[in-house]
Amino acid sequence: MTHRRTLLATAAAALALTTGLTAHAQTVLKASDVHPAGYPNVVAIENLGKKLEAATNGRYKLQMFPGGVLGGEKEVIEQTQVGAIQIARISLGPLGPVVPDVNVFNMPFVFRNEAHMRAVIDGPIGKELLDKITNSPARLVALGWMDSGSRSLYTKNAVKTPADLKGQKIRVMGNPLFVDTMNAMGGNGITMNHNDTFSALQTGVVDGAENNPPTFFTANHYTAGPKFYSQTTHLIIPEIFVMSKITWNKMSKEDQDLLMKFSREAQMEQRALWDKSVADYTAKLKASGITFVEVDKKPFYDATAPVRAKYGAQYAELIKRIEAVQ
Repeated sequence: MTHRRTLLATAAAALALTTGLTAHAQTVLKASDVHPAGYPNVVAIENLGKKLEAATNGRYKLQMFPGGVLGGEKEVIEQTQVGAIQIARISLGPLGPVVPDVNVFNMPFVFRNEAHMRAVIDGPIGKELLDKITNSPARLVALGWMDSGSRSLYTKNAVKTPADLKGQKIRVMGNPLFVDTMNAMGGNGITMNHNDTFSALQTGVVDGAENNPPTFFTANHYTAGPKFYSQTTHLIIPEIFVMSKITWNKMSKEDQDLLMKFSREAQMEQRALWDKSVADYTAKLKASGITFVEVDKKPFYDATAPVRAKYGAQYAELIKRIEAVQ
């Protein structure tokens, strides 16, 4: 009898233990970004995680790894594809080989301004491209878009026309399209890693670079020689955040719907944070002595027409649709 009571007690304890485990079973979602903590993109994903945790009573918890601690974007994509990372915020560059249509956003002056770019990513074209990524062999689920502003020139001498760029070596991202763009605009495009740009500016290996105001400030490039920020806005390239398809497929339809809802909210929230950050860093740059130069963009737009013709031929239909968005 005692033996039976012991067995029953053991079974009851085991049942209590498993019930407790079931009630508190939690899936930790590892999220990665190369940007530092506090950056708009990082904060928006962290807030998405908090909403998901609250809505699922703690069944999901997001753990953010900012500052590139899990690797560069190429490594992060690979880790997300195998399910080692669950959510990743990435640039479009590394996705181009998998879903070529996203390359259209990398072309100079494909968007009239940031408002036009936002109308495109928020509308049918944006949704189509997200779906193409999700349905591609990339093993990723595209959750939403993010704003990374517009890229303009920072140099030691003011640039107002393509002629002002003549002979100037300008650092660009490692892509033949960006080299051709800078060369067409009148400069001499030099590719190098972002991390090497500061010393290259300081030592005169390059005469300038191009990026958005938050990066110009946070990378300390404004202290390395450039005195002018010429607002060409020649590139307006959105970014994206994706989930591992392995993780996505394990989620219930209800949880997937929740995640999509919060992703859309993150897309809008990041934008508000981004606008504030651009305003803050622009003020800091001006206070530190950087002169912001208004530029007539038409000569630069016209100069880069051959680049759009060369790289955009295969996306001619899509470009027409982008141009038609108001």
